[in-house]
Amino acid sequence: MKRSNVALALAAGLGLVAFPLSGLAMGSGGMGGGGMPSGGGMNTPQEPQYDPVQEYQRGTADLQAAKYKDAIRDFQHVIDVTPKAADAWLMLGESRSGAGDEKGAEKAYERSVKLDSNSIAAHRELALSLIKLKQNDKASAELAALQARSTTCAGTCADAADLKAAIDSIQGAMAPPAAGTPAAALVAPSHLSLATPEAGDGAYVRAVSLINERRWDDALTSLGQAAVALGPHPDILTYQGYVWRHKGDWAKAEGFYRQALAIDPNHRGATEYYGELKVLKGDMAGARALLARLDNACTFGCAEAEELRLWIDHGGDPAA
Repeated sequence: MKRSNVALALAAGLGLVAFPLSGLAMGSGGMGGGGMPSGGGMNTPQEPQYDPVQEYQRGTADLQAAKYKDAIRDFQHVIDVTPKAADAWLMLGESRSGAGDEKGAEKAYERSVKLDSNSIAAHRELALSLIKLKQNDKASAELAALQARSTTCAGTCADAADLKAAIDSIQGAMAPPAAGTPAAALVAPSHLSLATPEAGDGAYVRAVSLINERRWDDALTSLGQAAVALGPHPDILTYQGYVWRHKGDWAKAEGFYRQALAIDPNHRGATEYYGELKVLKGDMAGARALLARLDNACTFGCAEAEELRLWIDHGGDPAA
């Protein structure tokens, strides 16, 4: 990407310095079109039946208020629009667990793990759910996977603290309870529902700084925290795709770009970056189709269209 400092694009599209971190509407310009991810509120002609960002945040609020049936409905709405949103499945599991449907929670957690095998929270919640269902063998397998990952990390990776906390939580739940311990205290409560839009915005801003520093793994951790708090926002999904592209996993990158465009088909950042990925893959026809989409969306022209045009003309990154 010629604009190697991502903050340049954000300064034009989001105004990270000039605007507050919450309450701005999400549109279709730049990376996200004018606001922090917590703003929600899509206004495109292809608007889905439910705004997944608003439904996710409504679900989080209902979960915090112990309105579990309402939270189940909210997160199901998110999944109806974005069935591959791993964090929505994770929160659906949390909601079902709160409602007493532990078997339903287990299935939701399993789906979340399948969609995002890197999610420490999903593995943790699945293990805790399995313990509640007295399936300790399966829970032990989840614990072993996290322990192996922690050994590889050796306390140096961005996820080190989260790994340790997850392992401690699972081991604590597996340990024989002390005499007189109430049943409700046998499994440590989850902290997923404590995420707030403000915390999500903060994680998002940290991720942008980390991307600028090319600290890809740390950026993914912050983007993951933003996604848990805010849900499947196209800006977050686009940056997740951007980071995975730079880490060399083009399949994952494409998946995130496609998710972003499924929610907001006019999202200029996702369209540009997806077009750049197609150039890298040698799919020039696909890149030109995405450029045509940008040209159609940018009535008076836009930086995203011009950047993708340079990529196509150059046959790759024009700054390389």
